[in-house]
Amino acid sequence: MYKYLFCLALIGCACADNINKDAQIRSFQNDATDAEGNYQYAYETSNGIQFQEAGNPNGARGAVAYVSPEGEHISLTYTADEEGYHPVGDHLPTPPPVPAYVLRALEYIRTHPPAPAQKEQ
Repeated sequence: MYKYLFCLALIGCACADNINKDAQIRSFQNDATDAEGNYQYAYETSNGIQFQEAGNPNGARGAVAYVSPEGEHISLTYTADEEGYHPVGDHLPTPPPVPAYVLRALEYIRTHPPAPAQKEQ
């Protein structure tokens, strides 16, 4: 849980130069942790930052939106669970497509598996 909050704090620090220092909190909701460990909170500021998160001991889901220093509208959703942190956003880099020759090689390997190794006697 703390590493997720740390990641969000880093996002906030990265955007700090673009933050309106006179921004006000427009709304704030904080549903404290219940007996099962479920929680939920959200806030919105006058300079357009929006954040929400809900979670339990098994993980969390959330979203953050803000305007980057370049003026781009950033929208990020994420899940965090035993498999790790999974952000989704149009601004995040994506890997290049797999080249056709690699796909052909993988298909060849799949259709022509290597012969089992024979034990030496």
